[in-house]
Amino acid sequence: MTETDGRGKVELKIGEMSFSGEGDQEWLDNQISKLLDAATSDQIRDVISTGTIASEERQSEPTRSESLPTYLRNRGGERSQVMRFLATAAWIHRRGGTTLTTGLIGKTLRENHQKKLGNPSDCLNKNVSKGYCEKTAEGFFITADGWSALGEQQ
Repeated sequence: MTETDGRGKVELKIGEMSFSGEGDQEWLDNQISKLLDAATSDQIRDVISTGTIASEERQSEPTRSESLPTYLRNRGGERSQVMRFLATAAWIHRRGGTTLTTGLIGKTLRENHQKKLGNPSDCLNKNVSKGYCEKTAEGFFITADGWSALGEQQ
């Protein structure tokens, strides 16, 4: 990426997808994020730019526009049902969800066409026993250890 007077120019190619643009930094960052979210990890083969792009930083930084499937893939939610539960809860929280419940986790996975959980209550209990979540009267919340397990900070 090159930058002149607050404006930048970038050219990217990810698999069959490509992008070339020129504009202010915020607009370019937004377009690059959209391109990275649309690409699957298998498609990301060649990234060609006129400078450097901090793609590792971008992947570890959650965004409100990041889809649930992308978020699950980037946070290890495909490893096990317990991690899928935790990552889904984190995705909901990052999008402004204040009260997390097991029913909400199941509904969110279903609405986003993701694999369902065999027993969401059991997944919560396993996350509680690992110290990743704590129960409250209304539902549960993710602890600092839970955020660390996802590779994030609260």
